[in-house]
Amino acid sequence: MKKVYADAKSALEGLLFDDMTIMAGGFGLCGIPEVLIEAIRDSGVKGLTVISNNAGIDNVGLGVLLETRQIRKMISSYVGENKTFAKQYLGGELEIEFNPQGTLAERIRAGGAGIPAFFTKTGVGTLVAEGKEVREFDGETYVMERGLFADLSVVHAWKGDTEGNLVYRKTARNFNPMMASAAKVTVAEVETLVQPGELDPDHIITPGIFVKRIINVADAGKRIEQRTVRKRA
Repeated sequence: MKKVYADAKSALEGLLFDDMTIMAGGFGLCGIPEVLIEAIRDSGVKGLTVISNNAGIDNVGLGVLLETRQIRKMISSYVGENKTFAKQYLGGELEIEFNPQGTLAERIRAGGAGIPAFFTKTGVGTLVAEGKEVREFDGETYVMERGLFADLSVVHAWKGDTEGNLVYRKTARNFNPMMASAAKVTVAEVETLVQPGELDPDHIITPGIFVKRIINVADAGKRIEQRTVRKRA
């Protein structure tokens, strides 16, 4: 099965449609599939439900899809760095489903594992639990959360081989591995593309069975979301 495509546009061909659900890996600007996100923008697809920890920043990452108003709903944990996001939400243009960060991660992992729902103590007695089933186990109260599964996942990896096996680097790993398993189709952008057998099997985090299409992004940007420095001694 040919998995390697020449560019993001061709890798996404035939996969995008209006009102679809997309998972996008990354945390802030770390490990985001920036090239694939820009190709989604260029496609003009609209009415999207996007599952991502946050929405990047203005004009970067998922922020570009907010600028073009292609996103209808975000399922996220933290969105405080994006002024466009806040403006659209407060203006009633954007729907948000907030999740505690650990709950969001587990909802995605559960979706990839075929688990339709699970119970957690996180959010009990708060707005997070409103409208959800609540149940007691061993004298403790838990709220039910549904697993998440998407039409498409776009992820970013440090290394990958032509069979789709992926290796992530340090904190850029974040949400990418779980999202890679929780969609009908996963498309990965990788910084270094190698041949089968060149990756140490013990280092592979996402097995190639989850990845259907790959592009090589050798010059991936390394953006800094917030630069914090101290004065020299």
